[in-house]
Formats: sequence, structure tokens, C-alpha cells
Amino acid sequence: MAEPFLTARWRHLVMLNYRVDPALLADRVPAGTALDPEGGDHWVSLVGFLFLDTALLGLPVPLHRNFEEVNLRFYVAREVPDEARGLPRRRGVAFIKELVPKPAIATVARVVYNENYVAVPMDHRLLYDGRRLPSDSELIAGTRVEYDWGHGARQGRLAGTVSGHPALPEPGSHAHFITEHYWGYAAQRDGGTVEYEVDHPAWRTWIARAPTFHANIEQLYGPEWRDVLSGEPDSAFIAEGSEVTVFKGRRMAAEEIAG
Repeated sequence: MAEPFLTARWRHLVMLNYRVDPALLADRVPAGTALDPEGGDHWVSLVGFLFLDTALLGLPVPLHRNFEEVNLRFYVAREVPDEARGLPRRRGVAFIKELVPKPAIATVARVVYNENYVAVPMDHRLLYDGRRLPSDSELIAGTRVEYDWGHGARQGRLAGTVSGHPALPEPGSHAHFITEHYWGYAAQRDGGTVEYEVDHPAWRTWIARAPTFHANIEQLYGPEWRDVLSGEPDSAFIAEGSEVTVFKGRRMAAEEIAG
């Protein structure tokens, strides 16, 4: 296993999920991977969450320990065993764009992984019964989780309200498909691919009611995403999160990419 690159706690993941025409993703698939459908459907997800107690290479970075992220991701797989989890293939995600409030974090991610990170002002709120709760509060039914970014005409919000009781997603369920991915794949400028592992326990998950996403979609992601993201999501979850370890990336060899 590679050495840890980043450790943190990911908390309060709001996940809004949209069916998508795979043709919209075809040019974005990292070499050596393939789109990973759920049944006959392909998905993209808007995901907002908190990084807490973040450390790089085992060292906390002052003023960069706690922050928000919002990303737009899609689902890919690589046809080699995921030995750590006893699975026949590596199910992963690839990112279209990731928003964080810390320019240094965005710079490191672009340099190390060639991920499309952008630094923008961000904020978050946990709201229950008219009160704002501490960031690391445990979620209960009725808690509203909100992530905001930008300013003026470019301001956006991603949010959902906790509904019912949390449960570990059943294997084979839609919630399991959305939440259980342990590999990241980043396309490189020269056509290569960097693969990295993300380790965490399974997350208890709630259905999210009153899911909300508003932003200038064309400015943020491009005009091709307007129709996909402007309607109601096809599903919405809130996951409690956990401690996570992101391992150092590994550039895939040419023969791995060629298959």
C-alpha cells in the first residue's frame, strides 16, 4: 500500500445525484478506466462536505485544518482486484471540478494530482430548530446541512435536510453505489492517469429531503451541464462521514492504461 498523503475527518456529506447521458462524460474518463454504470444508468453527484483535523504527510498545516469542499464527480472502475476489500475490481470516482476555500489546498491538489481544484470563499451551516449547531455536531432528523460558496452573481448553495434514521447502505442498493468508492482517478495533461486510494469505513446514510442546488451552472461547470443539474436531483443522501486516509497517488504504467 502507498504511503498516506492526507488524513482528515470528512463530515456531513450532502450528496445530490443526477442521471446523465454517458456521452457527456466520454471525453473525461481517465485512461485505463471505464465508466461505471449502476444497472443501465450513469450518474454524476454534487457532493459537499467538511474537512476537519486535516494533516498532510502526517503534519497539521496551520490555518488549513478545517474547511469545506464541494465537488462534481462521476463514477469509473478499473478491472483489477481491490485486494484490500476483497472485490474483483476497483470502483472509483473522477472529478469534474472541486471547490475549496483555501488557495494552498487547491494548489497542492492541482500540482500533485492534476485535479481541477478552484479556490473560492466558502461557508457552511448546520441548522436545527432555528439554531446554528457546532460543525462537528451529530446529525439528527430535521438538521439542515448547507454549503455556500462564491459571492455576488457567482454565489452558490448545496444543501439538504436529514430525514428519518441513518443506516449502512445495503450492498447492491443505490445508496451503496453512491457512497462506497475507495479509489480516485485523475487524468493527466499528457494523457496518463494517476490512481490513488481513499480508505474509510462504511458510512451511515440518511435520505435527504428538500435537496437544494443553485448556482450559475454555465459559469461554474459549462453550458453542457445546465440541463443535467438545473432540475431536481434523482436521489439525495446525507452521509455522516468518518476518518479518512488519502494515499499518495501512483502514475499508472503505459501497459496498465493499454489494458
